[in-house]
Amino acid sequence: MSARIIDGKAIAEGFRKSYAASVARLRERGVVPSLAVVIVGDNPASKVYVRNKALACEKVGMHSQVHALPADTTQRHLLDFVRRLNADPAVHGILVQLPLPKQLDPRAVIEAVAPHKDVDGFHYRNAGALLVGGPAFYPCTPCGVMKMLEHEGVEVEGKHAVVVGRSTIVGKPMALLLLAAGATVTICHSKTRDLGAMTRQGDILVVAVGKARMIDASMIKPGAIVIDVGVNRLPDGKLAGDVDFEGASRVASMITPVPGGVGPMTIAMLLGNTLKAAELAAASASAATA
Repeated sequence: MSARIIDGKAIAEGFRKSYAASVARLRERGVVPSLAVVIVGDNPASKVYVRNKALACEKVGMHSQVHALPADTTQRHLLDFVRRLNADPAVHGILVQLPLPKQLDPRAVIEAVAPHKDVDGFHYRNAGALLVGGPAFYPCTPCGVMKMLEHEGVEVEGKHAVVVGRSTIVGKPMALLLLAAGATVTICHSKTRDLGAMTRQGDILVVAVGKARMIDASMIKPGAIVIDVGVNRLPDGKLAGDVDFEGASRVASMITPVPGGVGPMTIAMLLGNTLKAAELAAASASAATA
């Protein structure tokens, strides 16, 4: 068996074209969707991520603001800065790039972002809405995975989905979205005994642990759909996912590559959330003046 590659770049490009058209319509009404990204410190990987997000915004006609704060920024200063962005009607989405320097409490910072501008989908209010299936901004990576599966014609309902990883950013919301789509979901993590026995049950296997090539071909059910969320830098400088791509490709029916798989979809969903925030703000302003 040779797995079909799920081309995240191509799928994301389709979403970006749709977003660009919607942004153009908003601009005709005098509304420019705007994303404010806050980065604290000099983490090289974070700088790359922030630059990619800013470029993606510009390509679809959105406005992006990048606010670079020094590594010794205090908690109070950062919270005050986020609150000023909350109060700025020209800013529709706010993203605080993680990780933060050790003196800062990321949960407190995330909760300082106004829920209606929380385009990362990390605020408790949005997380709670996801839990109960209500309208909200959902985390970008899990949402992107679901859009990929939909694009590829994968019928999630009735499938056994195995998620490896339990983070609040990917693992847990991923499991909730799969559950909402009708899958039977198993969540695995560092304490799971005989991980391979669990992963081999997955019709859909989503891996998000941040450990290069930890899932090999022997841990994959023949014909499974494998979604590799991990991005790891190898000693030679190359990127690798959490799945052994070469071996897994001989067992799976579909698989995402690294790079070029889930990553582009994450950024696409961020643009989608920012557009949604701008549309909601525009609708609210129109209602207020009606």
